Amino acid sequence: MISGYIKREGLYDIPYVSRIKADDRKVVIAVHGFASSKASPTINMLMDKFPDVGMGIIAFDFPAHGESVVDGDFLSVDNCVRDLRDIERYTRKICPKAEICYFGSSFGAYITLIYIVNDELRHVRAFLRSAAVNMSEYFLELTDQEKSELEKNGYFVINDSFRNLKVTRELIEDLRRHNLMEYFEAEAVSLKMIHGSNDEDIAYARAAAFAEKYGIELVTVDGGDHRLSVPGAPQKVLNEAIEFLKGDIK
Repeated sequence: MISGYIKREGLYDIPYVSRIKADDRKVVIAVHGFASSKASPTINMLMDKFPDVGMGIIAFDFPAHGESVVDGDFLSVDNCVRDLRDIERYTRKICPKAEICYFGSSFGAYITLIYIVNDELRHVRAFLRSAAVNMSEYFLELTDQEKSELEKNGYFVINDSFRNLKVTRELIEDLRRHNLMEYFEAEAVSLKMIHGSNDEDIAYARAAAFAEKYGIELVTVDGGDHRLSVPGAPQKVLNEAIEFLKGDIK
């Protein structure tokens, strides 16, 4: 396993971790969720298992997440999409013959879908775990304290066990402008979703509506929470992802 920072002139560096080789025929870019990181339990599971079935994997931290060198002032949809794009460019330099696929969790799935639309990607595969398809609605309801801090400071802070996350007014407005429920469209793209029926963050009904509207296969985890941490769920995520993403590796 290799970890480090991708250097970009005039921009912040991107922390990453990877298990990729120059001769890989398929590489999965794993994209973490909001207030998570490249060291999440799900990504650790993928890092451990994907190479065993012939797939390389690389993961990275969004701005203000994990080991990112910048704070929440840099957390925007455009920056997240650009970071994903630059991670793919880096991966293609290391693995020039590899097919690039995507595994997105929650907010990471949201960013992956926006990337697919914005860059007009074709003939790619993306596996979407607990996809935050309605991320534009995520901060519609705030606590009194969050409202007060937002009004006073222009931001509030989400307290996390690994790293506190600064949520700015600009980010909230940015998310509202990027409403996937309304403007998503993609041609010649293979997508598969998996979602828990008891998801407490992204309601199952919203995920199901998105899947139906855009003709995406949806795997339901009965009783599953947002993290899909109920007994048997992590293994189901792994099995479904491998089956879908592995495809016809030669």
